[in-house]
Amino acid sequence: MNLCSKCLHYIRRNPLLRRIFDEKLAARSIASFTWGSKPDEWNKAVSDAEKIVGYPTSFMSLRCLLSDEFSNIAMHMRKLVGTKHPILKTARGLVYDGKHSMQTRGLIVLLISKAAGQGPYNKDQEDTDKYDRSSGIYHSQRSLAEITELIHTANLIHKGVVNMADLEGGEGNEKRTMEFGNKMAVLCGDYLLANASTGLAELRNTYVVENMSGAIGELMEAEFTRIREEGGDCILKSEINHSDWLRQTFLSSGSLLAKSCQSALELANHSQAFQKSAFTFGENMAYAQQLCEDLKPFLRPDTHLEQLSITSLPVIKFTTKYDVQEILKDGRIVKPKKIIDVLSATPVVKECQELCAEFGDIAKDSLNDFDTSDARDALVNIVNATVKP
Repeated sequence: MNLCSKCLHYIRRNPLLRRIFDEKLAARSIASFTWGSKPDEWNKAVSDAEKIVGYPTSFMSLRCLLSDEFSNIAMHMRKLVGTKHPILKTARGLVYDGKHSMQTRGLIVLLISKAAGQGPYNKDQEDTDKYDRSSGIYHSQRSLAEITELIHTANLIHKGVVNMADLEGGEGNEKRTMEFGNKMAVLCGDYLLANASTGLAELRNTYVVENMSGAIGELMEAEFTRIREEGGDCILKSEINHSDWLRQTFLSSGSLLAKSCQSALELANHSQAFQKSAFTFGENMAYAQQLCEDLKPFLRPDTHLEQLSITSLPVIKFTTKYDVQEILKDGRIVKPKKIIDVLSATPVVKECQELCAEFGDIAKDSLNDFDTSDARDALVNIVNATVKP
């Protein structure tokens, strides 16, 4: 039984996950995992890429969730089923959450590892790190791909912690439920992060450990920037501009992907220049992906209106050029539909679409240093599928 089958069996067997993933959601997820007969461009790009590296990534970060320790945590989390605690929504998103649901960070690390090739010969490395000639990937690079997914998943779960100060008027039972959910979110996230840290240490490469540790630190820093108020909610202040969005996106997603790609090449002893190209690809891929998410409410408001963020780039660019009194109040959204209508009547959305394509072009240009291969072509296809409106 392969990893994907094990996880699906685990979900069906576990009372918590079986109730979280309802029949309709599970059906959509399984269809994407099995690469249905009519996949869209994104699913096709991902499924073709998975075949190239010989490893399905949809459940990559769930490997450690099959352990007895996490089973005990899941049993306690059953108490949250039926409540409104965000950790349950996060759990659903780990399997399926729209176009970018399939966890592609690990997949990108594997693809860029294969595209880069074996790297300069190193006798010391040859003794400790086996190179899989059939897949074209070092075992350490495959481990790094899983570690990347673990870090990302841990961060998602930690972000599900509820600010108890917002529940002052709530009932006692609700508060106790949310407090219990917070404990579970912290415990689950810490467990995954501990596994990731252990995996990093086992790579026995101090540069990679330092690089990836920096990415973890920047994920935490993303929660304490000037686009967030004291309670952690996003707020759009008058002085926030495009550069703030770039910094926020780098801290929250770009750093992890860029440094994972860079570290993958370091594990194969590739040159610093080659590593910089990998870093550039990961960074701009993250920018393109985030901007694509920011544009969804404006391009498809009927299905993505609830995803509208006050600190999305279209809103930020709008506030630097136009009067915002009619759509914002104290840096917060008043009427989401009003924002969509007002911004759609300006060139802002088109400008953001063009910028998204620019990020994609930079990412693809950074691959020019790589030899032509199926892996490189797969990375280009993923970028193209990401920037497509």
